[in-house]
Amino acid sequence: METLVLGGGCFWCTESVYKEVRGVTDVESGYSNGQAPRPSYEDVCTGLTGCNEVVRLEYDPEQVSTRELLEIFFVVHDPTTLNRQGNDVGTQYRSGIYFTTEEQRATAQALIDELKADNAFGRPIVTEVLPLANYWPAEDYHQDFFERNPHQGYCMAVAAPKVAKFRKTFARLAR
Repeated sequence: METLVLGGGCFWCTESVYKEVRGVTDVESGYSNGQAPRPSYEDVCTGLTGCNEVVRLEYDPEQVSTRELLEIFFVVHDPTTLNRQGNDVGTQYRSGIYFTTEEQRATAQALIDELKADNAFGRPIVTEVLPLANYWPAEDYHQDFFERNPHQGYCMAVAAPKVAKFRKTFARLAR
């Protein structure tokens, strides 16, 4: 098993997608790569902690590769907007790949280089690629949020379309 942590905007949305991926055995919403060692959601929302809303993925690389996980990541969020995803604005919504192995770092950088060379997004990619630091799980009420609240407004407007996009684009990787 391997661990990879991704920041792609609101963790409710990112979590809802990766819970659908074959080979991902656990998805946990949390905070990372900031200065606060054990931040709360309220702390992170101030924008003063430097923490990012992230999902921590535990996965079996024999079933799903790091590259496949990152390909999904680049399809379900906008890696060209600095400190925002849609209407969610702040450093806690930045695009980030937080690796736990050198192989993950190299895979992430190679994919970003390919996307840049292809001008895949028509704008510069601002995704940060850094070693995982200061990870802390989000509060219980954030875990499995979309699964427990599919009819909540934000989930219907933002998370559900991301899940649908994943299912359509990556049907071969869906559970």
